[in-house]
Amino acid sequence: MKKVLVICYYWPPAGGPGVQRWLKFVTYLRDFGIQPVVYVPENPEYPLIDPSLQEKIPVNVKVYKGKIQEPLRFLSILGKDKAREISKGIIPGKKASLGERFLLWIRGNFFIPDARVWWVSPSVSRVKKILVEEGIETLITTGPPHSVHLIGHRVRQQYDVKWFADFRDPWTSIGYHKDLKLSARAERKHKKLERDVLGSADKILVTSNTTKEEFRAITTKPISVITNGYDKEEYDKVRPEKDQYFSISHIGSLLSERNPVQLWSALAELLSEKEEFSEILRIRLVGVVSGEVLDSIRSFGLEPYLELVGYVSHEEAIAFQKGASVLLLLEIDRDVTRGIIPGKLFEYMASGRPVIAIGPDQWEAGKILEQQGRGKAFGYGEKQQIKEQLLACYQLFKKGELVLESEAPVAFSRYSLTAQLAKELKWE
Repeated sequence: MKKVLVICYYWPPAGGPGVQRWLKFVTYLRDFGIQPVVYVPENPEYPLIDPSLQEKIPVNVKVYKGKIQEPLRFLSILGKDKAREISKGIIPGKKASLGERFLLWIRGNFFIPDARVWWVSPSVSRVKKILVEEGIETLITTGPPHSVHLIGHRVRQQYDVKWFADFRDPWTSIGYHKDLKLSARAERKHKKLERDVLGSADKILVTSNTTKEEFRAITTKPISVITNGYDKEEYDKVRPEKDQYFSISHIGSLLSERNPVQLWSALAELLSEKEEFSEILRIRLVGVVSGEVLDSIRSFGLEPYLELVGYVSHEEAIAFQKGASVLLLLEIDRDVTRGIIPGKLFEYMASGRPVIAIGPDQWEAGKILEQQGRGKAFGYGEKQQIKEQLLACYQLFKKGELVLESEAPVAFSRYSLTAQLAKELKWE
């Protein structure tokens, strides 16, 4: 059976979307004649923890671990809570304090490409040793954090191995990149490292067609799109209780720049126009929520209808998805985020609940959502259209008809995607 070595930072007990892609690929690859071996950090400072995911690691998969020095311990001296928020992806917006801006400046200019860069050098010799001991000829790195790709780049320079670089998100075009207060020197270094990785990997894997087109301008290496997906077995076994409320739910981190102000405004108008709406509305936010988003919700008088659930396990997140009346999918309103397809899109589609998506013009995720008949996508300024969609969903909810008739698309199941990955890995 062909062996591959997968290097990833996010691995159980890490929580959040970053762990799901390769945990599932590793779970199913053996069914396609490939034996994965995994290399992960031994002592990471994961911003989110989900111990239940450890039970999902296949017993027949060997996992190697290497020690990592995390700068979060150092940055916490300058502001423990703020440093941890930044590590969770909560980038302060326009109201950022001087201390927050200073932390971002340190993060952007001293830790290039990211705060896990100290794991690179000690990992190179460990990875080469694993490759020799296990007789492995194929290496896979997955980022972000893109420091993981630097491990692959250095190993590839020193050892004869076929290297696949998997980009769950883009590098220098990712939405928060410009918020890191980068100096011109730091920006140039990011660009160089990106070119180095894209130019030396044997093959590039990306999660969207937009990212594929962006990378084509940087490298001539072959690029394949393998999206994120959902695990059908996990969704089939979750049976949430019926919700008596008309609940609009967002699952995952809700960042300042994803704040759907026009949605809050539309909800406020519906509350004033329909008396019964106030008795049944719930805005349910599951996960980390930016303070600026909460301030915005309160400014529209929506706090009485707000439920802050906080971070939950992946299984609980599925239950919240399947139990919602309407699911909310958001992306930062920038041209560079058109190709960002959140992993939760596919899980949302598997939940059987209608989705309201708000994001940039020509957003690839919105197009997939509408093509699959799982919901509607809007721009941030389309308040009236958002309001009309909310009202349409509410009317169906009152009739007990707020359901999706079609099954979730099989092409986006984790098993189908692993079959696609296996074909790529057998490429010569």
